[in-house]
Amino acid sequence: MCHVIVTCRSMLWTLLSIVVAFAELIAFMSADWLIGKAKPSSSEDGDNRTGGSQEPYRPTLGIYGRCTRISHMQFSRRDTLCGPYAENFSEIASGFWQATAIFLAMGIMILCAVAFVSVFTMCVQSIMKKSIFNVCGLLQGIAGLFLILGLIIYPAGWGCQKAVSYCGPYASAYKLGDCSLGWAFYTAIGGTILTFICAVFSAQAEIATSSDKVQEEIEEGKNLICLL
Repeated sequence: MCHVIVTCRSMLWTLLSIVVAFAELIAFMSADWLIGKAKPSSSEDGDNRTGGSQEPYRPTLGIYGRCTRISHMQFSRRDTLCGPYAENFSEIASGFWQATAIFLAMGIMILCAVAFVSVFTMCVQSIMKKSIFNVCGLLQGIAGLFLILGLIIYPAGWGCQKAVSYCGPYASAYKLGDCSLGWAFYTAIGGTILTFICAVFSAQAEIATSSDKVQEEIEEGKNLICLL
């Protein structure tokens, strides 16, 4: 018989697992890993007539995507265009970034799988006599290692031609040049830290769902067990 067991610690672990997976996925897909050096907007006749100011903008560059500004001369309007600069894996700007993409993708796939399984831990706490919480915690630890490897390798690609075009001639491996780090890089770091927190916290979720209070309520015949 399926017993639905909900505790504060198990629910918190589930929520954190889902948040971490989404955070890493969004960061990986974002083009805001590097914020390029400021570039002046090209002057348009329409701007000169209307007295519009020429505000500089800063293009952004991701692992496989980028955001830049394009001008519409016929409308005197400037739009930001975001999309992948690499149509396939081999076109990613640097071999180091290719390795980063592989490690991050592996880590994110594991995190997404754990996030999916974590939803069902309210009903199923073990499989083949193995605690799902412990297995998921181990997988999250492995995913965290993949993420760390990807983040360590990523700055080695700052010297590639694509990064130099955004960050200036002083950009090189582990040197930003005229660029600055975008929110996606910091989100990936924060998600990696939370991944290891989830891995450790999974043990607490296991303890909470197998406590004496839970066993007592199971023996009383309750199918829905909620403990603070």
